Amino acid sequence: MIEVRELTKRYGGTTAVDHLSFVVRPGTVTGFLGPNGAGKSTTMRVLLGLDKATSGAALVNGDRYTALRRPMREVGALLDAGAVQGGRRAFDHLGWLARSNGIGARRVTEVLEQVGLAGVARKRVGGFSLGMRQRLGIAAALLGDPGVLMFDEPVNGLDPDGVRWIRELMRALAADGRTVLISSHLMSEMELTADRLVIIGRGRLIADTSVRELADRFRRGVLVRSPRPAELTAALTAAGGAVEPMPDGAVTVTGLDVAAIGDMAAARGIPLYEVTSHSASLEEAYMELTADSTEFGAPLERQAS
Repeated sequence: MIEVRELTKRYGGTTAVDHLSFVVRPGTVTGFLGPNGAGKSTTMRVLLGLDKATSGAALVNGDRYTALRRPMREVGALLDAGAVQGGRRAFDHLGWLARSNGIGARRVTEVLEQVGLAGVARKRVGGFSLGMRQRLGIAAALLGDPGVLMFDEPVNGLDPDGVRWIRELMRALAADGRTVLISSHLMSEMELTADRLVIIGRGRLIADTSVRELADRFRRGVLVRSPRPAELTAALTAAGGAVEPMPDGAVTVTGLDVAAIGDMAAARGIPLYEVTSHSASLEEAYMELTADSTEFGAPLERQAS
């Protein structure tokens, strides 16, 4: 389990993380989201003992990372896939990490096979593509068979097959009872991969919620399509719904759920061609939540029609 308790980290006069608290529990994939400069990387660095907290605590299984005797056996992490000596062979790189944590050479072979790099194990890392380096970094995170895993942008440089492999791997690790924290800017992947979301902005917690709860929070109503829109609108309004016409003849209804709309239409003999409950996408919800926390941005350009 990962626990962040009232964590604050300052660099001189700049506060990168500001009294941040959240918990990442076993058995779930938790997406760690926020705009650039929100404090995600700083939080992960403090969790891994790479930076010291100004105040508060960042704990792995109840202890600070620096107190763990064999840290790779308890927590695995990928922060920067490029932080590998290019002249070293993949097997040797993992072998050095394994020996430092009392892990046998057989495990090195196992993780190289698991991430699809067995065929290039004796090649030098300097010749690896970004995607191959990502896989090597994931292999290093898995090396100690830890119960806690943290990944910063794990799909960088991966092709579509690699992205799907990462998604399935993260979910399999969580299904195995492990604690999985993923920092990412790819909302589409988080929507497919994560069970829970921790969203921060300007170093502070904005939301700690499940993906489903967030979708329900930003529900857009029910899209209804009928060949008798005027009659439908009158009936929905009379039933207490707020109706907004759409350009294509459909209507969006709030205040009534799908079942109530279907029952009302059936009782009045109004045919329905479509009744679809519509929620905001994760990206839309995220943009609304973090609108006041984005430090760098540019106006969207309108495309000519």
